[in-house]
Amino acid sequence: MEFRQKRIAFISDHASPLASLGGVDTGGQNVYVAQLAKHLASVGYLIDVFTRRENTLTPEIIEWARGVRVIHVKAGPAKAIIKEDLLQYMDDFKDNMANFIVNQHIHYDFIHANFFMSALVALRIKKELGIPFVVTFHALGHVRRMHQAEKDKFPAERIDIEKWAVQEADHIIAECPQDMDDLITFYSAPLQKISIVACGFSAKEFQPVDKECARRIVGLPQNEFLLLQLGRMVPRKGIDNVIRALPYIKANNKPVKLVVVGGETEVLDEKHSPEFARLMNICRKNNVEASVIFTGRKNREQLRYYYSAADLFITTPWYEPFGITPLEAMACGTPVIGANVGGIKYSINDGETGWLVPPHDPAALGTKINELLRDETQIYQASYKGLKRVNEHFTWAEVANQMDQVYRKLMPVYSTAIKVSENKGKAA
Repeated sequence: MEFRQKRIAFISDHASPLASLGGVDTGGQNVYVAQLAKHLASVGYLIDVFTRRENTLTPEIIEWARGVRVIHVKAGPAKAIIKEDLLQYMDDFKDNMANFIVNQHIHYDFIHANFFMSALVALRIKKELGIPFVVTFHALGHVRRMHQAEKDKFPAERIDIEKWAVQEADHIIAECPQDMDDLITFYSAPLQKISIVACGFSAKEFQPVDKECARRIVGLPQNEFLLLQLGRMVPRKGIDNVIRALPYIKANNKPVKLVVVGGETEVLDEKHSPEFARLMNICRKNNVEASVIFTGRKNREQLRYYYSAADLFITTPWYEPFGITPLEAMACGTPVIGANVGGIKYSINDGETGWLVPPHDPAALGTKINELLRDETQIYQASYKGLKRVNEHFTWAEVANQMDQVYRKLMPVYSTAIKVSENKGKAA
C-alpha cells in the first residue's frame, strides 16, 4: 500500500501560534497549538493551523515551520477582539475556511479543533464537507461558570455549543483526569470517546540555567529568595493570592521577593492595564510594594532565564484545565507550589516534585513557603525530581507521540499502511 502523508487542519480561532504570550488572550492554548503542530510535523504529518485574521497586513498563508502552515481566516473585522466577543464571527470563519479547503482542493484526513468556538466551526464543516474532527476544549464553560459566575463574559450558549460538540466529535482529548471527569459529569461525554493526552514543554526551549547567570541576564537581584509567578495577567490566575501571601512569610537570612512576569505590554502602567492597577492596589493594601517586581510581558526566548532565576515557582489559580507553566518551571529545575486544582494536581507529585496548596488561601501558601525556607533541602530534592519527571512524561515529543496514537486509531487505513510498511522493513 502506498504511503500518503496525512494532512490535518488545526483550528485555533483566537489563539494563533504566532502570537506573543502573556496578554489577556495569549497563553497556554497558543503554546499547545504551536508545539503540537511542529512536533506532529516532525513525525510526518502536514499541519495547517487556521486562526482568525487580526491584521490586514498579515499574509493569508505563512509557511511557519517545516510541514506547518498558518492560515489566517477572515472572520469579522481584521483587528484584535477579545475572545468573549468572537462567537458572532464564527459563521464567517466557517464559510471562509470551507471555501479555502474547496478552492485549494485540499484533502484533510480530519480536523483538530481547539476551544469551543473552533469546535463549532469544525462540526459545521463536518456536516458540510464530511471531514471528521477531534476536539481539545482547553477549558469548559460549565467549570468556568462555577468559578467565575457573573464575571464570566462568554455568551450563555457556550455550554450548549460544547454539549453539541461533545456529541458530534469523533474523539475528545482531555488534558488530565479532572478534565475527563468534568466532560463525563457535566457533558455526558462517552468514556470510550475520550483519550487523556497531557500538555507538554519544549525540551529545546526549557532547561536549567545557572541561577546566578540567569539573574544577571534578566536583571534580578542576586542575594534574595525569589518567588516567580509567570503567565497571563488575569484574575483567575490567582496572582492576588500570591501577593496576599507575602505578609505571612517570615524571611530568614534573605529577603523574599515576588517576581511577576506577564501582562499585555512590556511596560505596565495602571492607567492602561486594569488588572495591573488592581494588583498594585492589593500590594499597597498589604504594604508589600517593595517586595513585588512586575516585569511586564517578556519574549518567549527570555522565559527560561526567569524560571531558572527563581527559587520557587508559584501558581495558584482558581481553576486550571491543565497549566503549562508548571512544566516549564520544573524543566528549568525550579520546583513548583501549585493550587490543588485541575491539571496542576496531575503534573505535580505533592511532596515529591513540588507542593499543592488550596486556591484562595494566602495563609496556607505562606505557611508552605515558610516551611521550605526553614528546610531548603526540600527545594533541592524537588528540583531534581521535578526535572526528571517532566523529561520522562511531559515533553512535546512525548505528547505528539501520544496524539499520533490517538490519530491512528481514528484512521484505520493509515494504521494499516504503517503496519504494512513496518512489516516490509522487518522482512527486509
